[in-house]
Amino acid sequence: MLDQFSRTRLLLGHEGMDKLKNARVAVFGIGGVGGYAVEALARSGVGALDLIDDDKVCLTNINRQIIATRKSIGKYKVDVAEERVHDINPDCTVRTYKTFYMPDTADQFNFAEYDYVIDAIDTVTGKLELVMQADKTGTPIISSMGAGNKLDPTAFEVADIYKTSICPLAKVMRRECRKRGIKSLKVVYSKEEPTRPIEDMSISCRTNCICPPGAQRKCTERRDIPGSVRCRTYNRRRGHKGSDRIRFIRILIMHPICSGGHTETGRTDLISLRKRSILFDRKHSACKDRPFQSRFLSSHC
Repeated sequence: MLDQFSRTRLLLGHEGMDKLKNARVAVFGIGGVGGYAVEALARSGVGALDLIDDDKVCLTNINRQIIATRKSIGKYKVDVAEERVHDINPDCTVRTYKTFYMPDTADQFNFAEYDYVIDAIDTVTGKLELVMQADKTGTPIISSMGAGNKLDPTAFEVADIYKTSICPLAKVMRRECRKRGIKSLKVVYSKEEPTRPIEDMSISCRTNCICPPGAQRKCTERRDIPGSVRCRTYNRRRGHKGSDRIRFIRILIMHPICSGGHTETGRTDLISLRKRSILFDRKHSACKDRPFQSRFLSSHC
């Protein structure tokens, strides 16, 4: 009998379709990457999906996220995605979590019950925790690197994290995975250099936030991730090369001469970081022989 998976069954056979039906896949982050991943999984016949994201659909998501429509604005992304999955395959079991995945929320998830994990979140700390948990349980995982402000789909590649190049986020992940003893990590990344967007504050989220009521993290409060155009453009203006850019993106200076005597936290304002980055550049000769500490600046602190 014909059904919605008949054409796929002709390619994969009955055994292949049964394997998909009995699989459980977790998708962390239901945005521009994760939303399309969920769509593909549902249309492929995967029998169980765990969807993890605490964000709501915003008007500005419509240009790139498959779950974003005028009707879905203000709704939780996981709820919209669940409804869409059931419209495609009513037999698919869907569990939703309105959770922002970080080390302090990781204990909500048992990776041993997943057949595959898709990392589609954009915080370095969260991505590393996903990789560590998957490595601990031997669960296959694929991690999405930086794709913001890029236009060329032919520049995307699937590779091991240690074979990536150009992508600044992949560079950070390579170093941190190596520190944690991660021997291999499948990633999808782009070799394209990000385009430089028009700087028009009249249509910028930084000055015209329209996030839905109840959104946990407003767009005006979010931090730049490694490789974002805003970070890269800022450093290009100052004539920085790679080492200077990395210093600005991922290091929070904690030396008194750079921080004015105050210890920086993950919520340090980006503007003050810029100012202190300049101060550090000017006075690095005075600081170089004194101890200082550093920590990651992820996209959401």
